[in-house]
Amino acid sequence: MSQIAFLGAVETGLIFALVAFGVYLSFRVLDFPDLTVDGSFPLGAAVSAVLIINGINPWLATLAAVFAGCMAGVLTAWMNVRLQILNLLASILTMIALYSINLRIMGRPNIALLGETTILSPLELIDLPYYVTTPLAFFVIVVLVLIALVYFLKSETGLAMRATGANARMARAQGISTSAMIILGMAVSNGLVALAGSLFAQSQGAADVTMGVGVIVIGLASVIGGEALLSTRTLLLAVIACLVGAVLYRLAIALALNADFIGLQAQDLNLVTAALVAMAIVLPRFKSSFNSSGKGAA
Repeated sequence: MSQIAFLGAVETGLIFALVAFGVYLSFRVLDFPDLTVDGSFPLGAAVSAVLIINGINPWLATLAAVFAGCMAGVLTAWMNVRLQILNLLASILTMIALYSINLRIMGRPNIALLGETTILSPLELIDLPYYVTTPLAFFVIVVLVLIALVYFLKSETGLAMRATGANARMARAQGISTSAMIILGMAVSNGLVALAGSLFAQSQGAADVTMGVGVIVIGLASVIGGEALLSTRTLLLAVIACLVGAVLYRLAIALALNADFIGLQAQDLNLVTAALVAMAIVLPRFKSSFNSSGKGAA
């Protein structure tokens, strides 16, 4: 694998680490199976792309994309807690609706951002190759988001949210508004995913209505794979595991597609993705079985 391909995989992995953070918040913290991310990822890309090509400051465009993602999460949570629609079904309904909404926002299936001013444009002034400066910039963004997320989950509101996911009935008995916690948590989750979509579009130079297909699989693979490789005893370690899992996942895909002796090509991406997700799911079982057998032998 070339240096450019390696750093490109790291760059994409850092972007999808934000997706992993969002998936961790919904699946692990709130215990809310959420497929909205397949729609909120391109939603973030669409909103930021449209605003950028209309001359809006790219930072404001990115913030608008995050807000749009939050609203998508609020819609899913509202259908669940107010309309009593099953959480998985509510997220599917929002995901389907977002496809048409994204088309409405963009006005066409895709928008090119080549030549437009993005949040990455100032990096062109640095006397370093773009494939070095961009991953560094995304690393700084991801670390800042990671710190903010950990701080939030350790706050009083974050503890109430974690209690809601762990035992909603007990949380209500303690005076916690579980409905509000679900809505807030889903808003933050999809806001992070929309941020990832916005950054991905600005990095790749285009926003496409189909770019969210399979994002939930990538997020789950990153979360499960990271948990299999690293300890999750503390909240900080659990969030770091999401970051590590996302980067290693993209590196594994890049390695598989660039290994000539394997014979895989670009059209085999979904096959490689399915295989890696299956490995990420099965690995913790082998790990626990190995630890159990080791303790038994001792």
